[in-house]
Amino acid sequence: MQRIPGDLHVANDVLADLVGNAAMQCYGVVGMVAADMADNVITLLPGNHLRRGVVVTTEPDGVHVDLYVVIEYGTNITVVSKNLVDAVSFALTQYAQVPLSGVDVHVQDIRVRK
Repeated sequence: MQRIPGDLHVANDVLADLVGNAAMQCYGVVGMVAADMADNVITLLPGNHLRRGVVVTTEPDGVHVDLYVVIEYGTNITVVSKNLVDAVSFALTQYAQVPLSGVDVHVQDIRVRK
């Protein structure tokens, strides 16, 4: 394979879409919620707005991700959170090939899946 010189820059919104899709594939995740809940009303976001439940920030040592999720009632929150961290880490390091400085999962609510 021939190496082409240059740099590749991936927008944080693209990374947020990648992270949102990876998160929704995890067992026990009911949905994503907006990170800036001013009125503290939890509303699940439709599938095409998943990036609003993800905050991607660029730091000197890599990308940091904050996930705001709703977990399914009856699942182990610790296990689901660990699976989320693993899925997001895999998606970013393998697909986007960006360095990762950390992933924080913020469980905003627990709901029964409909």
